Amino acid sequence: MIGPSSDVARIIAHLETLRSEENILGMARFGIVTDKAIGISNPDLQKIARAIKRDHGRALDLWRTGIREARMLAIYTADPAALTPAEARGWAEDFASWEIVDTAADLLTETPFWQQLVADFAVDDREFVRRTAFAMIAGAAVHRKQEPDDIFVGYLPLIEVHSADPRNFVRKAVNWALRNIGKRNRTCHVPALALAEKLAASPDKTARWIGKDAAKELSGEKLLARLRA
Repeated sequence: MIGPSSDVARIIAHLETLRSEENILGMARFGIVTDKAIGISNPDLQKIARAIKRDHGRALDLWRTGIREARMLAIYTADPAALTPAEARGWAEDFASWEIVDTAADLLTETPFWQQLVADFAVDDREFVRRTAFAMIAGAAVHRKQEPDDIFVGYLPLIEVHSADPRNFVRKAVNWALRNIGKRNRTCHVPALALAEKLAASPDKTARWIGKDAAKELSGEKLLARLRA
């Protein structure tokens, strides 16, 4: 096992010893971009990340390799306190897979400028960049517990604006963001459910799907019982 002082070349060499063509085929079936993949599972990558430890400069170098596993390690070992807006936007230029986006979203929501990234990425027309904005909202609604609820209620108009984007990876993230806001607490639930019901009645097919799916979950007895507790 490689240790915390390992440089990028040694890390890549170690990753190559774990190459699995079978895993690469499996990843492709789940829509993961595999043209530069080695075929290592995320749990195994997380073990490697714990071994090599956080190193922001090295994470930037790992990202530049373009290798799927190196980029996942970059996300796992980057320092959100050291990440700059320019670096975050630079990484977004390379986003081409839901897996990378959703993993990076967790890191990006830990930065102090996460709300600006959401605003910038939402207006970007590229499918995976726009997905990042809503994946970040979805993650922040769960993990940023100290944020005022007004921030998340304030994202509902943005969700409505992009609810008609028919692209698969965008519509699923918009739906995810709406559901997670609604599940945050009672304060967020009421306006989120209201928007879900509004979208469910939309003449637009995508918005209608988002609304119906979100309304179903946000009206569930198990969730309502949790929110009442």
